[in-house]
Amino acid sequence: MTERKKPVGQPDKRRAIVTGALTLFARDGYTRAGLDAIAAEAGVSNRTIYNHFTDKAELFQTVIQESTRRVADTMVDIIDRHLSKVVDLEADLVDFGMAWLGVLTSDLAPHFALIRQINAEIEHIPPAALELWRDSGPGRTRRELAERLRRIAERGELAIDDPARAAGHLMLLISADNLTDRAALHDESALREMVAAGVHTFLHGYVRRPRHDAGEQ
Repeated sequence: MTERKKPVGQPDKRRAIVTGALTLFARDGYTRAGLDAIAAEAGVSNRTIYNHFTDKAELFQTVIQESTRRVADTMVDIIDRHLSKVVDLEADLVDFGMAWLGVLTSDLAPHFALIRQINAEIEHIPPAALELWRDSGPGRTRRELAERLRRIAERGELAIDDPARAAGHLMLLISADNLTDRAALHDESALREMVAAGVHTFLHGYVRRPRHDAGEQ
């Protein structure tokens, strides 16, 4: 039997559809983004979309899956790069935070616009897509960060009983939500000041302090 070959250009069309869908879902949200508009953005026909995806829900889940994987891979790389070999804990955490927030204004920015749309219309998002995003996106990065903090604690630099909770605290303290103006994402000085303050607060709660004997004052 002769093996059936895919038409030439099919992988490129699929990539164009997923990229176009990410653009539209990030701009208009899941509910408002229509397949006609996605097809126009991707430069394909509606029929081509249905050749690759059953419906909008499946396309949306694919967009979430692929975009989340790219972002999570980047975030995990940042965790490994900055927190694998800690020399100066506070300085390394600040550099980590700067790199972490730098992703928001990178070529991965459409993903974060998509997440803002998801949060705005969460009741209308397919549950399977939500679960996929939460586990392979924020869930994965938090687990990786928790493991890195656990190892730092094992070396005696942090006092952590619950690494997952500590990771959550650090992520909140260096979050872009702490900025009074999101334009500050493009102001390195303001961004570093916010991250440094967050790291300082984190260390105030988690840095390991020397023990004193009972007789010492």
